[in-house]
Amino acid sequence: MSTTQSRLTGSANDPRIKARYRKEKRFKAYTIAALFTAFAIIVAFFTDIISQGYTAFWRAEVNVTLDYNERAERIGRFALAEDMRDIASRGAVRSIPLEIKNNPELAGITRQAWVPAYSRIDQYLKGREELPPELARQVDAMVEAGTIRSSFNWAFFTSGDSKLPELAGIFSAAVGSILVLFVTLVFAFPIGVMSAIYLEEFAPDNKLTQAIEVNINNLAAVPSIIFGLLGLAVFIGTFGVPRSSALVGGLTLGLMTLPIIIISTRAALRAVPDPIRLGAFAMGCSRWQVVRDHVLPLSLPGILTGTIIGLAQAMGETAPLIIVGMIAYIPDAPSSIFESATVLPAQVFTWASEPRKAFVEKTAAGIIVLLAILLTLNATAVFLRRKFERRW
Repeated sequence: MSTTQSRLTGSANDPRIKARYRKEKRFKAYTIAALFTAFAIIVAFFTDIISQGYTAFWRAEVNVTLDYNERAERIGRFALAEDMRDIASRGAVRSIPLEIKNNPELAGITRQAWVPAYSRIDQYLKGREELPPELARQVDAMVEAGTIRSSFNWAFFTSGDSKLPELAGIFSAAVGSILVLFVTLVFAFPIGVMSAIYLEEFAPDNKLTQAIEVNINNLAAVPSIIFGLLGLAVFIGTFGVPRSSALVGGLTLGLMTLPIIIISTRAALRAVPDPIRLGAFAMGCSRWQVVRDHVLPLSLPGILTGTIIGLAQAMGETAPLIIVGMIAYIPDAPSSIFESATVLPAQVFTWASEPRKAFVEKTAAGIIVLLAILLTLNATAVFLRRKFERRW
């Protein structure tokens, strides 16, 4: 067969077809390699974070004798025997003077108690830090004697931030995150959904609405720190919202989440077939009745999915919250949206900037908790979409 005939018939012997098949195979190999590379990076990331952070869920505790003597009434450290002062955490005894003041009957008594060990001791037992030889021998002897034990670190989930890594926890940051997401949802969800309904169902197709649509799409791609600057200027500078509060953090993240909710809501509304609208109009329904009773209920699963994904993205944001002051040291959980608060990403950022090795473990543990929450939110969005999604 001649070259001209092979070109006309598309023969497999045509050099151009062979070259095309080779390119196709190379492209397929590149995509498979990219997939495996991405998977390897994700596995390496999770392996590194989990290996560094899982040990934070356990902590070393030491059995000590607490002596409520006269010196301990002034400085709680003196309630410990001298050889225990470098082993037990300072935070375990710093409240003793207040205890004696509030309960005078404690003066002069002694009692046994399990208290958190000093962070260096905890890290030594986990194989991450070295101790002076004499202190190391003392700790090893106490481990053999059973006066040092490892227990689940409930304090990591029930206490707030602390300058002492063995006492630091995520409770105050978790409460702050809940309050911030609540404000974000209350602010962004109704405004975003109603804006999307107007643009999709009621607004005329003119230059003004086209400009609004373009700007909404552009806002979805704006760096998050810009929204932080906007929140600082508008909510704090103009309206006087308390700095570092969950209210200003939620409003700022609400601005960032609005474009995502509007875009996802419009997509959900657009997915409802036109015959449903036309059928409702044929039955004499007004445009508002069509939207309220037919279009909106059918599009609600898609709206909820987009909203949850938007909240998950807001949950992981740090830059805009740093701008509005939510990077402060918050040892106690806020009781309202007007009090100073911090959030989990900001707490992780704070721990990552600490020089002590024990905070590296806390940082990784905080990332594990944050990832678990984000994965849960995304899994919820996928579940809702699959459970309530309708195919037309």
